Amino acid sequence: MAEHPDDALLTVRAAEGDEEAFETLVRGHGPAMLRLAANLLGSRSEAEDAVQEAFVSAWRKLPEFRGDAGFGTWMHRIVTNRCLNTLRSRRPMADLDQVPEQPAPDHLNSPARAAESQAAVRALGEAMALLSPEQRACWVLREIETMPYETIAEMVGISQEAVRARVFRARRCLTEAMGAWR
Repeated sequence: MAEHPDDALLTVRAAEGDEEAFETLVRGHGPAMLRLAANLLGSRSEAEDAVQEAFVSAWRKLPEFRGDAGFGTWMHRIVTNRCLNTLRSRRPMADLDQVPEQPAPDHLNSPARAAESQAAVRALGEAMALLSPEQRACWVLREIETMPYETIAEMVGISQEAVRARVFRARRCLTEAMGAWR
């Protein structure tokens, strides 16, 4: 994940209490954090809450930020951990019906195709609910956010081998659950 060259300076200024610098960081990183949280939680409203809480937490902890990683990496970790806590505390069945479906191109937009797409999205939501929160986080970070294993390991706080194992198990579970859709 590429850090913006101004992030280091903005982070230092924000840590010194510059609210405008922090606001610039939030505007720059907010959309990516919201996308990550929505992919992890499957709910836009829960994602918005998680990201807002993550940025509030980051603002409070900014003076302690050592800069070992870039601001974006640090925020990915905060958002991922906040989402993992949310996933661990919720009932086993995740509600993915609130995730907006992308409209199909006009030539594919038929009632039969729409019904099939909705059924596939529901099936994927049910399959994702079978994953543990840890597997889901690793899978989303790897497959949707396309992050390297090393970065995921740093964000989640486990070894690269453990990340690889969780992604492998998640892929296997999703492949089995989605077998009818192949």
